[in-house]
Formats: sequence, structure tokens, C-alpha cells
Amino acid sequence: MNDASRARLGPRAMVLAAGLGKRMRPITATTPKPLVRVGGRSLIDHALDRIEEAGIHEAVINVHYLADLVETHLRRRRAPRVIISDERAGLLETGGGVKKALPLLGPDPFLLFNSDSLWIEGPRSNVRRMAEFWAPDRMDILLLLAATVSTVAYGGRGDFRMDVEGRLIRRAENQVAPFIYAGVAIFKPELFAGTPDGPFSLNRLFDQAAAAERLYGLRLDGRWIHVGTPEAVRRADDEIAASAQ
Repeated sequence: MNDASRARLGPRAMVLAAGLGKRMRPITATTPKPLVRVGGRSLIDHALDRIEEAGIHEAVINVHYLADLVETHLRRRRAPRVIISDERAGLLETGGGVKKALPLLGPDPFLLFNSDSLWIEGPRSNVRRMAEFWAPDRMDILLLLAATVSTVAYGGRGDFRMDVEGRLIRRAENQVAPFIYAGVAIFKPELFAGTPDGPFSLNRLFDQAAAAERLYGLRLDGRWIHVGTPEAVRRADDEIAASAQ
């Protein structure tokens, strides 16, 4: 990450790792979804590898379901340095989990990862590309987007349309959209002012930023892999193995 990017982003990222992983059962009956192995590594290690490669040295990680297993696994990592946000007392959903962790993240814009964000990288780091594209004067949130038609193991209708400058518009209920949220974003922490103290979804902030025309996207360079079911894990293994040949 170059000096200009460092000046616009804070020194920490966050990984959302507290979910129950219900769609991944029976695997997640005994293994938390962040520890499910794909391509020989756990999902959370794939995310932390991307963060480390982008030059970010600290990562806040929230834990709830089978939290002891996640924490034990994370103690084996040397980089980035892990800071735990403990949600054992109650699951806060995506937005509530980030809000609880804000004191650990600091006052600057931060990178947010879903623990199951997985892709086969293109020629350049997509996280570095996001940092370079991030423009806080005109953006409140920047999302990494994957092309709906070229994702692996995804059968949905997409999430967003994007204009020529990168501004995002939500898909209407009866439409198909060309882009899906790939589970990585840059947020301004001040967006969480006025949000509930309990559980809420980050979709609330996506919609707020979109209404102000300050929700932007960057198309992923590479191939995004949707890892939502046991069958999708098998497909992901095959895709990663094929890409290494």
C-alpha cells in the first residue's frame, strides 16, 4: 500500500467471524464456518492472508459461535496481529458487530472482510486496488464487487448495478443485477453514529450511503468463489486446484 493510501485508511482491518454458518451444516455443527478449510487453508486464513499481503498489520476479529475454537486457531498466526472483539454474550449481526468493535478500530476509515470472502486473485491485489480507488471526499463506503455471471457456486440474482463512475444502485426486487457484493468493503466509522446498540445489518448503511449517492463499488479482478454450502466448498476446492495448474 502506498503512502497516499495509508493516509486515507486506518492501520487496522476487521474480519466478521461471529456467524452461525447455518447453511454450511452439517460441517458447522462442530466447526465454525471461519475454520472450514478450502484449498488447504481455513477461510479466515485466506482473509487474513489478503489483509497481510495488502500491508495492514492488525486485524480485529469478532467471535461468537464456537469462539474458543476460533481464538485457539488465531493464536497460531504471527501476522497480522489479531485483536478479538468478543460477542459471546450475544450475536450482534454484521452492523452491530462492527459498531461494538469501533473502539478497537480507531477513528480512521477501515477495511472490512467477511470471513468467507474468497477469490482467485488476478494480477494485482484487489485489496490494494481498493485502497488506491478509495476517495473519502466522495465515498462513504466502497464495496468490492464480483460479476454475477462469472462467480463460482452462486445462483442468486446479484445485488447492485453500477454507473460509469462506480456509484452503486440496489437491484430492484424483480430485476437481475450484474454485480454481487464480494464481502470486502471500506467504511467510514462515523456512519455508525445513530445506529442501534444491538443487532442490525450492514445493509442499513449500504442503503443510507446509496441514497446519498456515496456508495461506490470496484469490480474484482479475478474470480470470486461463493462458499455458502458443503457442495460449494467442494466446488471451491476444485477451482483453486485448477487455478494452480
